[in-house]
Amino acid sequence: LARSRIVTVCAGAKAILDLPKTLEYLETAGVCVIGYQTDAFPAFYSRDSGLTLDYSAESADVIARAFVAREQLGLPGGFLVAAPIPAEYEIPADQIGASIDRAICWASDRGVRGKDVTPFLLASMAQITAGRSVEANLALLENNARVGASIARSICAAIVQP
Repeated sequence: LARSRIVTVCAGAKAILDLPKTLEYLETAGVCVIGYQTDAFPAFYSRDSGLTLDYSAESADVIARAFVAREQLGLPGGFLVAAPIPAEYEIPADQIGASIDRAICWASDRGVRGKDVTPFLLASMAQITAGRSVEANLALLENNARVGASIARSICAAIVQP
């Protein structure tokens, strides 16, 4: 992201990561993190991690205009657009945190390591949350695609008619 001229849409970082350190790293690397219709960094399954973003945009058009301006200036790097999970699919931070902790314990007890950790945690969380985490994951993926498509459409429009 720091070296590519790209707009990437996410629902925040993986719930198992240290979010303050993740944001600090992105800032240090020169990645512009923009909240989409929020000023709070989302926490993947939860809409608000408690971390405030420096930049936010209420529409895809605003992000597109900023991206096109950055391109015209020849500035390096891309944008990370943080789009919160739709409210109806949100899992409160305390609930998802407890599920993650439990899944991590299961992984540790079973000696799960390396590339097997993430799939194991996702499967365990699906079991622990009775499928709610899977439903949330699908909803945020669909939302990310919708937001990304809207931004792409706005970038095309901004390039054609500056």
